[in-house]
Amino acid sequence: MSDFTSLPDLALRTNRAGVIAASDESFEERENLINPWEPRFAEHTFGPKGQEYDGWETRRHRGPGHDWAIVRLGMPGVIRGVVIDTAWFKGNYPPFTSIEACRAPGYPSPAQLDSAEWVEIVPRTALGGDAKHELAVSDDGIFTHVRLNIYPDGGVARLRVHGEVVPDPTLLTGLTVDLAALENGARTVGCSDMFYSAPDNMLAPGLARNQAEGWETARRRDTGNDWAVIELAAQGVPALIELDTTNLLFNAPGETRILAIDHQGPEPLPPTDDSAWYELLPRTTLQPDTPHRFRLTPPDRPATHVRVDIYPDGGIARLRVLGSLTADAERELNSRWLANKR
Repeated sequence: MSDFTSLPDLALRTNRAGVIAASDESFEERENLINPWEPRFAEHTFGPKGQEYDGWETRRHRGPGHDWAIVRLGMPGVIRGVVIDTAWFKGNYPPFTSIEACRAPGYPSPAQLDSAEWVEIVPRTALGGDAKHELAVSDDGIFTHVRLNIYPDGGVARLRVHGEVVPDPTLLTGLTVDLAALENGARTVGCSDMFYSAPDNMLAPGLARNQAEGWETARRRDTGNDWAVIELAAQGVPALIELDTTNLLFNAPGETRILAIDHQGPEPLPPTDDSAWYELLPRTTLQPDTPHRFRLTPPDRPATHVRVDIYPDGGIARLRVLGSLTADAERELNSRWLANKR
């Protein structure tokens, strides 16, 4: 698996992405491209249009041209790689693909995107049937939309667009924001265990609909405890923490403790017994299937990372760290957003 696949999927439906247009969807709907689950298939499931597939499938071309689909990314960012999955499409996959991307302000319609500056981020590339194709991207631009081109037609099960989230600073500066939100640029940089699901799940938008949409660890059989370290969207001052165990009826942690640190630079984070870490939330009892909210007490201190310890193990549906950006963080976010503008 390529390194970029560990980065957030900017095109995931549950990360608020959408497929806003396609040249054709005669056999299967374009929206299937960004479904969060792995592609499914059941033999002999024939509908009025033929065998049913869990993906996007166009009709056979009988003339010039090719098919395409435009995805509005749920989170703007720098794209580091894409995965084009042709799972179950064995005799009807497209033989070639290319991908373009653009950056468009606001909420443009498909027609308005015609005049956008589209940049090719994946050149024309051969595809195989029933396979995942991991394609690295080297362009450092910040993009809001991608266009998947297939030549000339066929079926694609999933499109994954992995990258670094770069939030629009106009939506964050001067406000109380979720410093731990994936869509604001936060992500997990370390954890003790992710046997059942990844810790980035607890930073995802919206509410978890089931246990699989949070972070859950295996059962511990020792005297230790599980933990996750989150790099916040930017340096900020936490004011309120929400730790949600909704849907975790019999496997929620018994307790939690949350530490914070203001760590600048690329050096590794110091161990948790270092004095640079400070306590945001002391060891506190948790209840199953419950959204917990904790207003933090002074002193107000800036933080760039938080560490969530759970005792001894279990699952967390969502973690929110509400607070405000520091002046330095606002300047850095504005600088990055403007520096990558085409």
